[in-house]
Amino acid sequence: MTSVLIVFDRVDEQLTGAQAELLAHGTALGSEVVIVTGQLPANGAEPLAVSGITGVLTGETPIHAPDPALAELVQTAAGELQADLILGPDTPDTVDALARAAAALDTGLITGATGVTGSGAATKTVLAGTWRTTAQLSEGSPLIATLKSNTTSADLPAVAQAPEVVELPVSASGLVEILETTEVPSTGRPALTEASTVVAAGRGVDGDLSLVEELADELGAALGASREVTDAGWMDHSAQIGQTGVTVSPQLYISVGISGAVQQKAGMQTSERIVAINKDEDAPVFEITDFGVVGDLNHVLPQLISEIRKRR
Repeated sequence: MTSVLIVFDRVDEQLTGAQAELLAHGTALGSEVVIVTGQLPANGAEPLAVSGITGVLTGETPIHAPDPALAELVQTAAGELQADLILGPDTPDTVDALARAAAALDTGLITGATGVTGSGAATKTVLAGTWRTTAQLSEGSPLIATLKSNTTSADLPAVAQAPEVVELPVSASGLVEILETTEVPSTGRPALTEASTVVAAGRGVDGDLSLVEELADELGAALGASREVTDAGWMDHSAQIGQTGVTVSPQLYISVGISGAVQQKAGMQTSERIVAINKDEDAPVFEITDFGVVGDLNHVLPQLISEIRKRR
């Protein structure tokens, strides 16, 4: 049976959608062991009481990015278990840690995969989402890959007993010191990179986010933005979608007042369904949309919100 290692930087008292999705993908390939590089929650490994997970590994102390000891922990775990696959979420910190681990293990790393097979082949989109490719290691083992969110089912069969937690002889290097932590205020909306529905605002909103926020809340969607919006200070830079921001692949992406330049397309055009609202009928975003509405967002969005409420 394929031996799969899943790498999480932290686990809270409830798994995130992206974590559940990654575990579901891994258990479909073989038996899983989860590496938690940070702290476990107060209820220990209970969130990981999932069929197919045979154990949880941690270091002797919590290890936080960008500590090089993260790669050492992954390398040690891979050696202990003779892992065939090492998977992690497609986040900057995890990509950095797994790249170091790949170099130490003399193997390959595939980032941004949409799927991995038990034989070590990974599918992914390239060239800003315009092509789909399959990549496989020509030699070396294990295959290391990071997976995008919203690419597979997140159904997880739970079991009664939490997996055993084993500490590996790896500690934080001391090169990274956490001086202070601040909890990000909750908006009540899902995380942008994990959301199944995303509403994105562009320069066309002219600083007024009330309608796009109302639409996002009606749909239970995450709120994103173009670079022009974040540069203007209308939204935080963490909401930026595009080549120099985050990449999203939701089931539904609604673009509001965004022209759709190539840099922005690179961050969202792998979405399953794309709806664009723009008053410029020649806006580049219409080239990749499934549904396009040419009109003033201040007229279109109130009608859309009203219709959603009626149907609900």
